[in-house]
Amino acid sequence: MAIRREKPQSFRGSPVLVAIVVGILLGCVFAFLYPRGFFSSDPANATAASSCESPERVRMLKSDIVSLTESNALLKKQARELNEKLQMAEQEKDHAQKQVLLLGKQQKAGPFGTVKSLRTNLAVLPDESVNPRLSKLLKEIAVQNEVIVALANSNVKEMLEVWFTNIKRVGIPNYLVVALDDHIVDFCKSNGVPVYKRDPDEGVDSIAMTGGNHAVSGLKFRVLREFLQLGYSVLLSDIDIVFLQNPFHHLYRDSDVESMTDGHDNRTAYGFNDVFDEPAMGWARYAHTMRIWVYNSGFFYMRPTLPAIELLDRVAGRLSREPNSWDQAVFNEELHFPSHPGYDGLHAARRTMDYYLFMNSKVLFKTVRKDAKLKQLKPVIVHLNYHPDKFPRMKAVVEYYVNGKQDALEPFPDGSDW
Repeated sequence: MAIRREKPQSFRGSPVLVAIVVGILLGCVFAFLYPRGFFSSDPANATAASSCESPERVRMLKSDIVSLTESNALLKKQARELNEKLQMAEQEKDHAQKQVLLLGKQQKAGPFGTVKSLRTNLAVLPDESVNPRLSKLLKEIAVQNEVIVALANSNVKEMLEVWFTNIKRVGIPNYLVVALDDHIVDFCKSNGVPVYKRDPDEGVDSIAMTGGNHAVSGLKFRVLREFLQLGYSVLLSDIDIVFLQNPFHHLYRDSDVESMTDGHDNRTAYGFNDVFDEPAMGWARYAHTMRIWVYNSGFFYMRPTLPAIELLDRVAGRLSREPNSWDQAVFNEELHFPSHPGYDGLHAARRTMDYYLFMNSKVLFKTVRKDAKLKQLKPVIVHLNYHPDKFPRMKAVVEYYVNGKQDALEPFPDGSDW
């Protein structure tokens, strides 16, 4: 009985199975007889046409790929610019509250005399996409993410040689010359000096190749931005500087900007209360003012913080809009001027370097060389910023501090002859 029940069920399912088997067999037969389909043209003609159209088709595809690649690069650039604008907009929005969230929980003030505010800002997140080539180079050169950077073109070749010769003598490994022309690239390579040449940039190259000292000096504010974006602290150095010790052993690193001063004593270097007298005001004739000599824009240390990058942007922006302005004046105005109606000041922490260690040439020639005790001090660097006859004075500094020639500084006047 069980067998009889199963047979009708098997019989009912067999037509479907037969149809499937027949369909498969027919499909195999037609696939063998008509491999190109029922409606295809003559196989020989199709093959010939395909072979004739193939090179043209390949060229079209290559052209499409190139076009798409260029469009993709343009879109990436636009996306990056929009992202930077968005970040800037976000930074300007509710800045105080964002700092609280960034730095941690709000705190109560401690007892009298114990409260200390933050001296600097947090470093930015490194962005290697800004300049992969420079990023790779800095990984090889920088020590603890710090590097000395100098800009140079062929006009300062003699001074550049004195500059890097003394850096080598001191034993400083983390330094880099940003070459502004091909001659400096070759000169540095022939002397075993780390060198980097930026990608072509019409706005920079036109000044770099023909500009004088002030014009070239102004370029550094544009060039240094990439270093900070990559997460590196930069000790910017002009070429008219003689290194006598490793400056990284004498930095505090507690501020966004740490700079040498043009001041020549404690008052001018670190600030003083200057009383302005206006007799016509009678009882209120005296007004107290605060004065300080400017920071030197030819030797300063910058940490990779947002205020430091903002300072570079502000100075570079003003120099491009005000071509007759002096970069050092703009640098100090943006760094020191407070917020007031119509102007938002820069919120950056700053420190003045010891003017006997990071010595300008006015201090050396007007004061130090005439004082028996001060002559025994060995500065970290000497910057020949106050004198136009830079090269002979640089050589004299080397003779005095390195070679021990006691009268090497004597032939030069305190100031200049013109």
